[in-house]
Amino acid sequence: MTVQPFTIDVPQATLADLRYRLAHTRWPDQVEDAGWDYGVNLDYLQELVAYWHDRFDWRAQERQLNQFAQFRAEIDGVGIHFIHERGQGPNPVPLLLLHGWPDSFYRMYKIIPMLTDPARYGGDPADSFDVIVPSLLGFGFSDRPRKRGGARDSELLPRLMTEVLGYPRFAAHGGDTGSPVAQMIALAQPESVIGLHLMDTGWHNPISADTPNLSPAEQAYVQHLDRYWAEEGAYAAIQGTKPQTLAYGLNDSPAGLAAWIVQQFRTWSDCNGDVESRFTKDELLTNIMIYWVTQTISSSIRGYYDGMHVQWEESAEWNDPAQWEQSEPSSSVPVGLALFPKDNPPPREAAERTLNVQQWTEMPRGGHFAALEEPELLVDDMRAFFRRFR
Repeated sequence: MTVQPFTIDVPQATLADLRYRLAHTRWPDQVEDAGWDYGVNLDYLQELVAYWHDRFDWRAQERQLNQFAQFRAEIDGVGIHFIHERGQGPNPVPLLLLHGWPDSFYRMYKIIPMLTDPARYGGDPADSFDVIVPSLLGFGFSDRPRKRGGARDSELLPRLMTEVLGYPRFAAHGGDTGSPVAQMIALAQPESVIGLHLMDTGWHNPISADTPNLSPAEQAYVQHLDRYWAEEGAYAAIQGTKPQTLAYGLNDSPAGLAAWIVQQFRTWSDCNGDVESRFTKDELLTNIMIYWVTQTISSSIRGYYDGMHVQWEESAEWNDPAQWEQSEPSSSVPVGLALFPKDNPPPREAAERTLNVQQWTEMPRGGHFAALEEPELLVDDMRAFFRRFR
């Protein structure tokens, strides 16, 4: 097991190649008055690509990211990139922050200083955290899984915390993929996990029309999800069945990659159709650049295939229908849920089927990428939840 400091330093040749590809994008046509009905609007994407080519400064973003203390650890031959920022308080709690798709460790850049140094933002120094933000395997500057079956995040990340960094107990926060990874860690090693703060219940809470004893709220939620996935689930269907076919285009065309990722940022955020009302062009492009310069779009979307064909099927401890008759959650680890209205929040009784819910917050606004959209709301809720375990 080894740990080395890490600095982001993208070769200039990679940036030159990107500029060439942006300048030579072969654009498709678009029907009149298409708006965003057919997918990403042509006029908007051309505007974003022009900004990317003419004005976006990757080196400035690189300097900003390199202000965080970054490392690469090797555990069982697997390289994991992570940020490790120490808390500025009397007794910081170690906190593992887990991102999802199509974001990256960059999702957390606004909340890291708020969590490590609360006094700087008008908070109580007693609420400080030691913050650890890994790039999930297959994302960013971590290694890419090469074998069937998917990434080993839930196995290796607790070892990063306990064996590499020396934290015998730690807290975790996650959304999107980060939520089930956090839940799997807590289920396997409850003695190591102080508590979980989640933004969604993850795919370990798969209620359906066949689930016994659904409440009226759960029935309405299932119907809502059926409609939602019929309208917005195309990305998951192809990533879960034919990710390699999709990857050829996304790994070769920066405009195509931008379209695929920005589409989800617009759909999943609380932006009322104006994606730049919640994210700047620089934020959108910095996240996209992390995929581009590391060529990890293929390995990141491959996780959907592995999930649908291996990992989700192996989640029998959550998915066994007999479990729904039980009153006890599948893990004893306390859970706080922060639910943002544009992120398809479930009813509480659905979450309590499998989670030991101790805090339930229905946010007034925000969506899937709350750490970028509503960092203050998210951080306040995390502080309140973990305060009871200090």
